[in-house]
Amino acid sequence: MKTILIVGIGTGNPEHVTVQAINALNRADVLFIPDKGEGKADLADLRREIVARYVTNPNSRTVEYTVPRRDAANPDYGAGVDDWHAALATRFGALLDAVPDNGACAFLVWGDPGLYDSTIRIVERLRSEHVVEIIPGITSIQALTAAHGIALNRIGEPVHITTGRQLGAVEDDTVVMLDGQRAFLHADPELDIFWGAYLGTQDEITISGRLGDVADRIVATRKAARERHGWIMDTYLLRKRD
Repeated sequence: MKTILIVGIGTGNPEHVTVQAINALNRADVLFIPDKGEGKADLADLRREIVARYVTNPNSRTVEYTVPRRDAANPDYGAGVDDWHAALATRFGALLDAVPDNGACAFLVWGDPGLYDSTIRIVERLRSEHVVEIIPGITSIQALTAAHGIALNRIGEPVHITTGRQLGAVEDDTVVMLDGQRAFLHADPELDIFWGAYLGTQDEITISGRLGDVADRIVATRKAARERHGWIMDTYLLRKRD
């Protein structure tokens, strides 16, 4: 029986890592670092920095692994994701061979493992054979509201969290994540938008205002940033104007 630690590391600032997460990382015999390709090398570098800064266990070691690509051309999105998760579960199962019996390993997960991340669902396929522990982390939503100096919810009001693919008419305050489609371009231009990219990092960018006034600037800024870095992580909050 092995212990799998799924550790939230925040949104890119090494100081987002909690004391609980540091303690979990130091319990691990093996620390897994994903390699998502040259274009996203920054994501692996940040994980390496966290390990170098906080892990003091002399007996631990890091193991890097290549992340298989999801078939984005599959017209059945759900089936495509399920196939991708199955491939990752197979990869994770092989990685666990590097963990000693009764030992522990850690997956360093961007943001929080419970919010729009697949690691918990992938490891769920291995749970019958191993112990799984989840350590929460700071999310991009928290980093977004902090960067803009606003509260996530208004007094007594709900908050809706969704993806760009599922964005519809905005009735309640709505956080949108994973929006490669730039769904905000089809939203009511009278909404307020609070947008941010690379939140919590030294490359953080924020734009806010009436959607109709700033949408084009967000598109141009997003395009330039993606070309500069080779990748982008952004999220935003839409809300009806007071």
